[in-house]
Amino acid sequence: MTVDSGTNLLTEILNQPVIVRTRRNHGLEHATIHILTQQQHRLLIAGHSNANGFWILGDVPTEALAAAVMEALRRLRAGERHLALHPNCGTNFITAGTLAGLAGAAAMLGVGKRGRDILERLPLAASLATLMLILSQPLGRKLQEQITTTPDMGSLEVVKIVRTQNRRIVAHRITTRSS
Repeated sequence: MTVDSGTNLLTEILNQPVIVRTRRNHGLEHATIHILTQQQHRLLIAGHSNANGFWILGDVPTEALAAAVMEALRRLRAGERHLALHPNCGTNFITAGTLAGLAGAAAMLGVGKRGRDILERLPLAASLATLMLILSQPLGRKLQEQITTTPDMGSLEVVKIVRTQNRRIVAHRITTRSS
């Protein structure tokens, strides 16, 4: 298989309707979080996206969230592509954790059962894991940019926003639709 056919395969996968919708929702989720945290600097929120919309977890008034979602959609459509990327995205954390874990495991290859062998390799494992954490930052951002999100909202529209609350956890489900 050539690089071109691999690239075509990735493009074909990323253009599947369910993937396109998920990437759009993920981009809108990030943009919404950017806007909410610009308005309320100490706001603690998280999000999760899928093909049918996204969740915002955190104590946010529904009206403020609805306004932020609509502003995020408007600003993405106006060309503010950077809003679709977020430094606290799970893509970044998964990239960092995977690379650091693999580096640590590689440093421990060939270690016997003696505790001294492990202690002797621990500085190497920590150094390699740290190096991978540093390298993972631009890689995680690139993965967000190219694979897990998109700033292109296409035909995406917000259908409804529903607030739910369970004792201490407040969440909103933002349902979207797009072709």
